[in-house]
Amino acid sequence: MDEALIRSLTPGVLAVLVRRGADFAAAEDAVQEALAEAFRGWAADGVPASPQGWLVTVAWRKFLDATRADAARRRREDVVDAEVAPGPAADVDDTLQLYFLCAHPSLTPSSAVALTLRAVGGLTTRQIAQAYLVPEATMAQRISRAKRTVSGVRFDQPGDVATVLRVLYLVFNEVDVATVLRVLYLVFNEGYSGDVDLAAEAIRLTRQLAASIDHPEVAGLLALMLLHHARRAARTAADGSLVPLADQDRSRWDTALIATGVEILQAALARDRLGEFQAQAAIAALHADAQDAAETDWVQIVEWYDELVRLTGSPVVRLNRAVAVGEADGPRAGLAALAELDPALPRYTAVSAYLHERDGDLPAAARLYAEAARKASSLAEADHLTRQAARLNTRIS
Repeated sequence: MDEALIRSLTPGVLAVLVRRGADFAAAEDAVQEALAEAFRGWAADGVPASPQGWLVTVAWRKFLDATRADAARRRREDVVDAEVAPGPAADVDDTLQLYFLCAHPSLTPSSAVALTLRAVGGLTTRQIAQAYLVPEATMAQRISRAKRTVSGVRFDQPGDVATVLRVLYLVFNEVDVATVLRVLYLVFNEGYSGDVDLAAEAIRLTRQLAASIDHPEVAGLLALMLLHHARRAARTAADGSLVPLADQDRSRWDTALIATGVEILQAALARDRLGEFQAQAAIAALHADAQDAAETDWVQIVEWYDELVRLTGSPVVRLNRAVAVGEADGPRAGLAALAELDPALPRYTAVSAYLHERDGDLPAAARLYAEAARKASSLAEADHLTRQAARLNTRIS
């Protein structure tokens, strides 16, 4: 049984049911029942010619069975039942509409992210809870509340351009565009977890979003994703350990993706409506432009970080800026910039270790790397920092 295939089809099937009139919670229940039948039936009989069409048919009938006692639901069944004969699914990507539903303005940003990861990304509640560092029961309640909140939202006409535009208008006029894009960016970054590959799906959705909406920040996010994705093959060594940007084999970077990302970014920047994703993409482009780490234009990267600080005020941005300052103006300048920040920030200790090493204080750097490893949020990061501490301790001894 191809579990990856079923995972990839699930969001589209759920979106079709919601668009046809099923409330979100009931639709997901019906889809889960259809998936259970697929796991049982496909293993014995093989995958049908149109897997999504099969799942839509079975899920819709499950939904109708669950609501048959309601007269209004029966009338809907009479109208729609003719549409659901088994066969190829309509050539309409409902996943994007489902994403807009998950980013509905009635949801808080955290609920929108959780619901998107569950419905569009296909992550389990447990995986989302682990990402948020909260108990699974807490995340289950959050997702259930989000489902109830959007249960009354409907997509009336499949594939109708006017319907899609109304949804786009709703999202981009009642919700800050940055909130919507952050949801997609979180899905993209979750794609590097190794458990579920969502990066390609996030890029696909962002491409569709960029084709539907003439907004420079959407283009900026797409460029940022492509530029990051281009370095994916070089991010880990053969043994699975992390490879820092400066040590990556740049011959393994995808130059075609880089060229596409830079072209999209340049067109967005030319519109003179700078946003945080465009600025982040500009930093990524400068890294991609350097033939090796020594050629990186750190002065210009600091300037872009200054723009990001102006746009966001984010302490995480200020932390990354401290690293760039350390490269552009020397480690002492980087440590001075770091001293202005809260030591409780994630990765603060790791950055401090790196800058102390660059400044030649190896004992302090080794101690800080070991401390950062204990605070790391992932095993891969903890392993990398532990290796750094061991490397310096070997040099000291």
